[in-house]
Amino acid sequence: QIAEFGGGLAQAGGSLKLSCKGSGFIFDHTAFGWFRQAPGKERESVSCISKGGGHREYTDAVNGRFTVSRDNMRNMIYLQMDNLKPEDTGVYFCAAYFNMNGNCVMTPWTFTSWGQGTQVTVSS
Repeated sequence: QIAEFGGGLAQAGGSLKLSCKGSGFIFDHTAFGWFRQAPGKERESVSCISKGGGHREYTDAVNGRFTVSRDNMRNMIYLQMDNLKPEDTGVYFCAAYFNMNGNCVMTPWTFTSWGQGTQVTVSS
C-alpha cells in the first residue's frame, strides 16, 4: 500500500514537501516514482528514485526545482518542491515497482502499485 500526504496550497515561488509512505514492500528492493495529473490533462512523470537512492531522474519541467529522496529505515519517499509555478498544479501520485537494479525509470506502465494522490495547488 502507498499513501501520499503533504499536498496543499502554495504561492508561486514557494515550496511544498510531499511524503509517501509505503508498506507491504521489500522497501529497499523497490523503486519509486512521482507522477502528476493536471485538470484535463494526462498523467505525466515527475521523478523516480532507485531502491538505494543512488539513481534519480526528473522530467525537464521540474529539473533543478524538485528533489526526490528516500529513507529506507522509515519506508518513506519524499518530493521537495521548490520555486513552484502555477503549472505545477495537479494531483501528485506516488508509485512503486519491484526493482533489484540500481536504477529507475519514469514510464508509468512500469509501476505496479499506486497511491490515491494528493492535491497540489500553486497560485500566481
